[in-house]
Amino acid sequence: MSDRRVQKFRSIEEMNKTPVRSSAEPSFERFLRHCARWWAIAPKRYPRGVFKFRSIEEAQQARVQHSPLKREES
Repeated sequence: MSDRRVQKFRSIEEMNKTPVRSSAEPSFERFLRHCARWWAIAPKRYPRGVFKFRSIEEAQQARVQHSPLKREES
């Protein structure tokens, strides 16, 4: 983890004089980290109720249909 310190300023002018910090890590890695965080906290949307299926294939099709990631059947 990088060293993240809180900077304190006495005035807006002093704050404007400081250089903008940039992250040393690549942008794509930061993007992937944000995506992982979004998938972790995003609400999962499942249909309400209890369902009966006549076969495993029908149950798996329903799972794929309501999955947050639309996967291709293989």
